Amino acid sequence: MKQVLIIFMMILLLFACQRDLSEFDYLLEPQISQKPAQKMLVVEVKGDPNMVGKDAFGQLFKTFFAIKRDYKDLKVKPPRARWPLSVDILTDEWIGVYALPLSDFVKDLPQSHKVSPNARIDTWYGGDVAEILHIGAYADETPTIDRLKTYIEEQGYEISSDHEEEYLKGPGMLFKGNSKKYRTIIRYEVTRVVSK
Repeated sequence: MKQVLIIFMMILLLFACQRDLSEFDYLLEPQISQKPAQKMLVVEVKGDPNMVGKDAFGQLFKTFFAIKRDYKDLKVKPPRARWPLSVDILTDEWIGVYALPLSDFVKDLPQSHKVSPNARIDTWYGGDVAEILHIGAYADETPTIDRLKTYIEEQGYEISSDHEEEYLKGPGMLFKGNSKKYRTIIRYEVTRVVSK
């Protein structure tokens, strides 16, 4: 019964996150902009994202809805993930830092059995970020990532954070969907290169 409830809440979440995705079309071209510090709910998991991602997002959303009981005005936003280790290693060794944005008014995780023991509150951003919108399957991101990295260098910046993805549209909990229509923002925090 609890699994059915979690799946139902996640389906509701998917509908809550539905919006006109054309608002992100400006990111079809790489951009550098300021992103203020953002409080994030984070769950860190090791392993192949194709195998552990569903569980990681399950932990994340379960904890998010436990927080929402105390903070009724908390809004659901698209999930994100960061990948601290090189993607050149075996996927079984990948570390995924899965996250959901939180409002500043959330101070602590509630004392609840519904809170994942892997969950924590962290702060992301607080400066310049470089972003680009990738449309298509996750496996086809490499040219988009390379394009963003080239742009960062051409603009006189260097990457100062882990690889990050924001999932605007992707597979659902029950159906894979059309991977050609997935929409993912690829993002890096960046700093300007200081000339010597």
